[in-house]
Amino acid sequence: MSEVGSLFQLGRQRLALIGRHTDLLMKAYLNGYVDETALSEKALQSLIEARILYRPDEYSPLILKSVVSELVASLVQDERKRQLNADVAEHLDQIRTRVHQYRHARAKGDFVAGEHHMQLLTERVHDMHGQFGEAIESLWHRLNTEFGFVSSLDDKIGEIELAQKQLRRLLDGFEAVDFDELIELAGSDGGLRKLLVTRLQSRLSEHSASLLEVQKRLVELMARFRRQQHRAQLISRMASFLRQHPGFEVGDYPYRSQVPELINQAAPLKPAAATALDRPQDEAVLAHIARSIPRPTTGTEPEASTETIEVRAPATIQSAHKQLVADVESFFMAVIDSGRDSALDYLARQQLEWDAEIWLFQVIALYEGMNREDKAAFVLDKAPGQAPDWQSLGVIQDVHLHVPLMGEAQ
Repeated sequence: MSEVGSLFQLGRQRLALIGRHTDLLMKAYLNGYVDETALSEKALQSLIEARILYRPDEYSPLILKSVVSELVASLVQDERKRQLNADVAEHLDQIRTRVHQYRHARAKGDFVAGEHHMQLLTERVHDMHGQFGEAIESLWHRLNTEFGFVSSLDDKIGEIELAQKQLRRLLDGFEAVDFDELIELAGSDGGLRKLLVTRLQSRLSEHSASLLEVQKRLVELMARFRRQQHRAQLISRMASFLRQHPGFEVGDYPYRSQVPELINQAAPLKPAAATALDRPQDEAVLAHIARSIPRPTTGTEPEASTETIEVRAPATIQSAHKQLVADVESFFMAVIDSGRDSALDYLARQQLEWDAEIWLFQVIALYEGMNREDKAAFVLDKAPGQAPDWQSLGVIQDVHLHVPLMGEAQ
């Protein structure tokens, strides 16, 4: 019989042995030991040989193997005995070994051995992220039941602190998985990259998101249990004080001038008051109070100084515009005579009274308004200026106009 067939038969016999003695094994799980009088010596010996039961020492009763006890705890979700295993170092070592064995078998052309190593590698990867999933499921079950398997508040707080440590170990396990190393191990093999990088990274991302929610829930429960613990301690200590001082009477705190801070939690009252107009005997007093109220003085506010706005007649505006156009045309004629000139330099030399910005706008407008033949007689260059850093605008500081030379590109 092949090795696989032998393993199949042995596993089938062991599972059948567990199935025949389920009542005994569950009682041993709940009680912590096996009632040896319930079975024959031969049956007990078969369970010991199957590595289901064992005796720690010669004076101790038979108990379940730890792996069997953990299996039952995981199946029934018994959080009292369910254990979280966040150690991934062994899994990573096994993954490295299986990858090297798989590559060695493929290099020799032994595809049967290669498929066998790939199967073992796949099982090891699934075991690793399944271990994380089992641990997170156990934490969620504890949180959703609010640690109902323990009764006292102090025990609940202790369980939360234990869960926080287990959560820290799970996060450390995530950090131990180096995907750069796994990418290097996978190399160019598509199957290895899909198994070690794509699927594993996707599963660990899901587990990380679940752990974040678990952490939020743990903090919330810890805060609530702490508040309950403080209230319970306050009540228990007050009850202990009353037992020690049976004649103690609680004072009337509202009538005290110095109220303890523990009791003085309410905001001070601000009672509203109004004039009692239905009391004729108080009319003289009210009239005297009303006359003594100072009257508001109404003074005349000085008028704000306004700046005179010069309004020109339409005829004046048209005349100024015609003069501006004439001056700009004179500038163009001067350029024809001199060959090159600057708009602002010409404005300063001629001592014209136009604003520099208006002058530049008119020069550009006259140039752009020419027909194609007239525009070809001039070349207009815009001299850029320095704009502020916070503006993304182009600033024209000056305009240079010159007559193009023969063959100069427009």
